[in-house]
Formats: sequence, structure tokens, C-alpha cells
Amino acid sequence: MFGYISPDTPYLFKKDETLYKALYCGLCKSIGAGCGQIARTALQYDMAFTSALVHNIRGEDVKIKKARCAVHWLKRRPIAAVDDTAIALGCVNTALAYFKLCDDKADGEKRGVLRHLYKSGYKRVLKRHPRIAEIISNQMQAQSALEKANCAVIDEACEPTANMMKELSVYLLKEYSTAQTQKLFYNLGKWVYLIDALDDYDKDVKKSRYNVLFNVYGENCRSEAVKKGEKELVFIFDMLFAQLRESLSAIQFHFNHDLTDNIILRGIPLKTRTVFYGGCGSCGNGTVQPVQAQKSLKKPQE
Repeated sequence: MFGYISPDTPYLFKKDETLYKALYCGLCKSIGAGCGQIARTALQYDMAFTSALVHNIRGEDVKIKKARCAVHWLKRRPIAAVDDTAIALGCVNTALAYFKLCDDKADGEKRGVLRHLYKSGYKRVLKRHPRIAEIISNQMQAQSALEKANCAVIDEACEPTANMMKELSVYLLKEYSTAQTQKLFYNLGKWVYLIDALDDYDKDVKKSRYNVLFNVYGENCRSEAVKKGEKELVFIFDMLFAQLRESLSAIQFHFNHDLTDNIILRGIPLKTRTVFYGGCGSCGNGTVQPVQAQKSLKKPQE
């Protein structure tokens, strides 16, 4: 569930690109401070987006200064300062990485052995933010139960990830949590689960792993599943885009929110179209681009 949330770079202001990278570097240092140095290797840009969102809603100004890091030590670069919110987000990142690798191990994936690298970091999460570990553990167990039951209902399969994001937002935002922030994070979680299932469709079928979209459409490759479920999938994603926009417009931000607007209103629809209409490696088909679906799958606002 990592690596899908990203900006529409050509439409990203330079100031926001600088902020985005500074938040990423700041989270890297925050993970080191809160969960240990090895845990830093699991950092994804998704969490930089979450950091921008949470800091802004909470009204916590991000302090940025130029500094060097172990990887890029030749040149000083803008880095966000370590704070309590960034450390908490680092704990979220570490716990997610640990549980993802545990899940890979259960699925027979070779990379599952890497979970031991993050076990020490996860123990630190248990000490610093046990509620974060509890939320992720409970929802991962709920997800596992649905997979063992071979769930074939899309909305039901999305619930654990959506609820996990919602509960994490309540914990991270605390008194700043509202019905609209919870709805935003809930739908972000639902989108992440669906886009991951769609992106991994061919690989899951090849390895005989659970994939709710295969259970629903029963096709042996993604392009055929998209053709078969085109109307339903386009409707689901369009509804998610609409709900994200609605929540975003109702949330009170304390600072400029061009960066998170770009990612939610442009980056997420762009990533969806890229995965939705991408080629299918397992059956040799090229890019699938049904005209009707392309028109109804929401395009980002100019």
C-alpha cells in the first residue's frame, strides 16, 4: 500500500516541490529519531503527503532549514525539523512497513524475511505510540480475515484499510479531527486499497494470491478485468474522487494547501488513469483505453 500517492509534477509549484522534498527528508530524520536508523529505509513519499496534510490541519508550522544528510552529504538541502507530529508519522510508516513484510512472509514472498530488519523499529513504535501499533495490527487482522474468507465484495474488502486510515487520522489530528477529516482519510484508504489491487492484479493471479477484483471479475489478466468491470470500476473511482473533493473543500486549513490540493485533486486521478488504462503484461495486450470510460473517469481540475 506504499508508493501510490504522488503529485502531478508538471502542475506543482516550485515552493510546493521544495516543501514536499523537505518534509520527506524531515521524516527520514524523524524516523531515525523515533524508530532507529534501519527503519529509515522504509520511508515513502506517501508519508510526506500525510505530513503536509496533518501539519496543516493541526496548524503546526513546519520549520525548514538547510542541512546535510548521510545520503546527500555534499550539498546542504532544505530539511523539515523533527517534531512530535513527524515522529508519530514516522512510527506509522515503520509499523506499516513491518506489517507489510509480515504479510509478504505469510504469502510466501522472499522479501518477507526483511521484516526482521524493522522488528526493532516496531518495538520502539510500541513504546512511543502503542495506539498506532494497535490500530494497524487490528485492521491488518481484519484484512487477513476477509482474505481467508475469500471476500468477493469490493466495498467490504476495502473497509479495513479505509478504517485504518480513518482511525490513524483521529489519533494524529486529535482535537482537530472532524467528520470531514475522517471522511477524507477513509476515502484515501479506500482508494489506496483499490489502486493496489488493480495494480497487482496480474501478479496476484499469477501467484494465486487473493485479489478482490479477480474474485469479482474472474479474468486472468487486468486488461480483461477492466473491460468486464469498466462501468462499475469507473463509477467507484469517480465517487471516490467526488468525495475527496467534497471533504477537502470542507476542511479548515491553517496554511497554504496547494501541495495537498495538487496531490488529491490531480495526482490521485492521474495515478488512477495510469493504472486503470495501463497495459497488461501477462496476456501481451497493449494499453487499454475505452473511450467511454476515459471520459467519465474524472480528470483533475485545471
